[in-house]
Order: sequence, then structure tokens, then C-alpha cells
Amino acid sequence: MIAHLKGRLDSTGIDHAVIDVGGVGYLVGASARTLAALGPIGEAATVFTEMLVSEDSIRLMGFSSGSERDWFRLLTGVQGVGARVALAILSALEPNDLARAIASGDKAMVARANGVGPKLAQRIVMELKDKTGGIALAPGGVAMAPAVGASADAVSALLNLGFRPAEAASAVAAAEEELGTDASLDALVRLALRKASK
Repeated sequence: MIAHLKGRLDSTGIDHAVIDVGGVGYLVGASARTLAALGPIGEAATVFTEMLVSEDSIRLMGFSSGSERDWFRLLTGVQGVGARVALAILSALEPNDLARAIASGDKAMVARANGVGPKLAQRIVMELKDKTGGIALAPGGVAMAPAVGASADAVSALLNLGFRPAEAASAVAAAEEELGTDASLDALVRLALRKASK
């Protein structure tokens, strides 16, 4: 799987960008927020990516941050939410705003996105609240950003092993606290597995 692309921004469209990496142009679907964050054409650009594989296509989605990619993964896990709708939601709401909306059950905020009606917004709020056990809010009601970097990849690894999102995030956070923020992915996953099994 391609985790990120680092290269030169070759071009952008309404819902995509082309990143030139060593002479190869990668077309990545992107939210309006990510496209705005990329900077001018011809300059260096880095995007976190998610590869979507279906029977008739392989597509890359690009994100300006690991937390936006994590939210994309959560959103597309909801029945009725495809890549296009997830990108529309991420175009309309910053990850922190989305976290607040889900934590408080504010379906009207989620419904601001193009293509999201009241019923789908309700389903998104209910399913994601159940999957994450509610998203933690820091003092003052500010949503805590999802993990990024090695810790985000470690959480993803635990999710792939069948752990619930809250369990995976908690175990990785405990492992990162013990090992430090510069711990390798391998070390984080090993310690998180030990902590999750206790």
C-alpha cells in the first residue's frame, strides 16, 4: 500500500491533484481542504494516501494530514458513504469540527456537506459514535486530533487485527507514552499488542 507521496505538485482539478514523484504523475482524489493546503503548482508537495481497490479500478485518495486520512477511513466504513461523499464531508468540515459534531450528535453539521441528507447524516453520527465510543474532547470542548505518523499506522495495524477503534487507540497511546514519540512502528505495534492483551 502507498502510505504517502512526496514530490512536486504538477496540476490540480476540482476534486484531484497530480503529484509528480520522480517523473511519475500520481493522480490523487482530494477534498477541497487538501487541495487548498497543497500550495502552488510546481512546488514541493506531500500527501498522505489511501488506496481504494474495486473490481474495475484502483484509485489513490490524497490528504493534507494523517488525521484527515483517518477520518476518511472512518467515514467510508459507514454504509452508504463512498469516497466521493467522504471527501465532500472533509471539504465541508475540518477533522476537529467533525469530531465535535459526532461527539455531540450534531447531524445538522454533518449534513452541511454536499450529497449528505438528514438520514445519512444521522447514520454517520450514530455509527461513528458507536465505533469510536465517542471521540474524546480536550478541556474547552476541543476535539483531540486522531493519531498521526507511526502511531496512526500502529492503530491501523491493530484495527486490521480485529481490535475495536477505542481499544486500538488506547493501547497505542499507552505504548507511545512508554516508548516516546520517536518510537518505530514495529516497536509500537509489539508493545501495543502486549498492552491490549492485558
